[in-house]
Amino acid sequence: MTRLILLPGLAADETMWEAQVPALAPWAPIVADVHAQPHETIEAMAAALLVTHEGPLVLCGASMGGMIAMEAARQAPQRITGLALLGTSARPETPDMRKLREGAIELFAQGRVAEVIEPNVAFAFHPDQARDAVLVRSYIDFVLRAGADQLIRQNRAVIVRPDARTHLAAVRCPTLVMCGDSDQLAPPECSLEIAALVPGAQLKWVPRCGHMLTMERPDVVNAELVAWLESLSLKSLKT
Repeated sequence: MTRLILLPGLAADETMWEAQVPALAPWAPIVADVHAQPHETIEAMAAALLVTHEGPLVLCGASMGGMIAMEAARQAPQRITGLALLGTSARPETPDMRKLREGAIELFAQGRVAEVIEPNVAFAFHPDQARDAVLVRSYIDFVLRAGADQLIRQNRAVIVRPDARTHLAAVRCPTLVMCGDSDQLAPPECSLEIAALVPGAQLKWVPRCGHMLTMERPDVVNAELVAWLESLSLKSLKT
């Protein structure tokens, strides 16, 4: 049976997909946690995902989860029957971002997680949603739950991530690319690039939305995901 796997982003957990799980209930989605396990690279996380979940897979990854999904498609293209890539990038790390992450890692190691994460809200959310205290609190809480060790390990994995652009042209499964139109962490140009590289990819924009699109605009995200899943005609995916 084909399984629908939801892959959270860096430091995120099932909270990131909380608004999607009920909407996607007919497809019995599973929220994966390979990124939270002691794997040191995106490649190792993708390999663990493929071992943990047998059979054909539809992968829906947000941010770092999208990086893991693209790598899984490289490692086992015959097993991936659909890819939904939300607010992510196929590019390798830039020198500037590497410097920023390494600085953050030093602060995480000192236990100064909140000091790094709280100012990040302005980059993670569209200004409209950044004013939503409940939404922002939910975001900060799951990052704090992840803790310093996860934040350090996952940021290091992202720093050394592979250049997925080298294999995206070989992807043959249906692919949906979705991005907030105001995403500052994985800017729209990154989604445009992915959609241009993957043959037949659909590209959808989420209006007035930042990087945390599954939380910021769940109505739009859910509608696009449901329509895309319906288009796959994978009867075995539904319960």
